[in-house]
Amino acid sequence: MSTDLDLSQNCLAHCEQHSRRKVLGFSAAFAASLLLPARSSLAGARDPRFLFVILRGALDGLSAVMPVGDPEFAAVRAGFMEDVRQAGAPLPLGPMFALNPALKTLSTLYAAKQASIIHAVATPYRERSHFDGQEVLESGLPQVTHGDSGWLNRAVAALPATAVLSGRGKTGVAVGSTVPLVLRGTVPVLSWSPEHLQPASQDTIARLMSLYQARDPALAQALQQAGVIASETAGMATDGKPKSGRGQDAMLAMAEGAAKLLARDDGPRIGTLSIDGWDTHAEEKPGTGRLAKMLGTLDALFAQLRETLAPVWNDTVIVAATEFGRTVAINGTAGTDHGTGTVAFLLGGAVKGGRVIADWPGLADKALYEKRDLKPTTDLRAVLKPVLAEHLGIDKRELETSVFPASAQIAALAGLIG
Repeated sequence: MSTDLDLSQNCLAHCEQHSRRKVLGFSAAFAASLLLPARSSLAGARDPRFLFVILRGALDGLSAVMPVGDPEFAAVRAGFMEDVRQAGAPLPLGPMFALNPALKTLSTLYAAKQASIIHAVATPYRERSHFDGQEVLESGLPQVTHGDSGWLNRAVAALPATAVLSGRGKTGVAVGSTVPLVLRGTVPVLSWSPEHLQPASQDTIARLMSLYQARDPALAQALQQAGVIASETAGMATDGKPKSGRGQDAMLAMAEGAAKLLARDDGPRIGTLSIDGWDTHAEEKPGTGRLAKMLGTLDALFAQLRETLAPVWNDTVIVAATEFGRTVAINGTAGTDHGTGTVAFLLGGAVKGGRVIADWPGLADKALYEKRDLKPTTDLRAVLKPVLAEHLGIDKRELETSVFPASAQIAALAGLIG
């Protein structure tokens, strides 16, 4: 695996314009596989890690986690089910739900009680615009405001001053070419990208540290940490080649990069990454085509995270969520249009898993939202609140007033964290 420090060629010349949150790049990839559970923390110790995965483009939750026990499902999704069966039998989650056969790693984690699924979930947003939907997903606000602050950055700011989280925990890691809105805000964070840019030399890092030391000690400290990470992890590629391709290989490189940083004893504890491409308006093919490939990539990413985070898996929670779902009915181009209710995935050794959590509204015409969509019955903030409170120790008042403002009426789901 190689490790690339992502600093632009002209950063020194344009340092005043360079985002203080976007500093570094990291590249790593090796074969993904699922390992047995590993106990890493000392007895009684608590050193939580959290990764938020954004599924951009609106995931069809009804094709990922199929409500096979709903009497209406077979009729409304008959064409898709024919395609799914060509790929194999759905993976059962009980009498009501089954996983798409592409999600084998998720099925294994579910069986090991290290993954749960929340169905018929949505943010407060209802207008079906990708741009605005993703803003609400990442801002943590109940409506579109076009602000520049995300709920995860505010969560980092609200972390308790414990021995573990007061130092390393108060640095977030964005894996990708830019820092997403969810991690933007007043707390400086780091950004890693596995593609395109060449490694920066230790001399470049030293000069940037000197430049920022007086005006931004926090960023200087982050740069110093990144320099150590870069020097210690360079030259570790199993095939000796940098991973700069796109598609699944690039996603696995980003997943491994995020996981390696979160797993380090002296690394950050909170991170985010994004997977694009879930906008399946035509030729969706959840068993053999486009959506099947996307779900396969997501499953491989879960496996990669599980493997690389193995030393700290029992202290890890991963949440994967999308901006909204898709229509219940299949459209005229064998796809689905923008909808509302969908699924969110919760996995990790710290998860109390093995459950599909759903106040199921049903798929009959009269039960649909605006006569077309899966009706959302769970607010995504009800999923995120217990993760941030029980896993990261953030105070309930901070959650309701700062992290997710004006959300006191949204009760946290109980029993998500083990």
